[in-house]
Amino acid sequence: MSSGSPLKTLKYLTGTFLGAGLLPKAPGTWGSLLFLPVIYIVAFYGSYPGMFALLICTILLSFWSTRENVERFGDDPPEFVMDECAGQTIPFLTIPFHFQFYPDIAIILTGFIFFRIFDIAKPLGINRLQKLDGKYGILFDDILAGIYALICLEGLLFLISNLI
Repeated sequence: MSSGSPLKTLKYLTGTFLGAGLLPKAPGTWGSLLFLPVIYIVAFYGSYPGMFALLICTILLSFWSTRENVERFGDDPPEFVMDECAGQTIPFLTIPFHFQFYPDIAIILTGFIFFRIFDIAKPLGINRLQKLDGKYGILFDDILAGIYALICLEGLLFLISNLI
């Protein structure tokens, strides 16, 4: 737990997504995976406006909590996963969920996999964005990975709907 003021503790907990970023081995993957239920609940109750609000909220929370986590863990720390939460939201911004378990779990897992592939491999300019200074580099590479994952997920769903 973070020492210091309650505000610093709150920023620490926000940046690590309630400690998900502290899990061993691949904290970004854990943070993204554990954020999926939040995404699904917001999609269920908030539809498209809720999803866009969630994205804005995670971006703002990422910016707000970055400094505390960088001071605690170092530059672009793996424990800081709020940036992954923001990026993981993007593949689902325009996806119409069916609110039936099997189709939705397939969509969620596919979007998760696409996002993690782009976030880990960092192709197509993602690596360049990561090199930006401070909180911008920490967040913007995940945003672009999310955009690429959205394009891939939308493309795959389009192909599947036209093949069936």
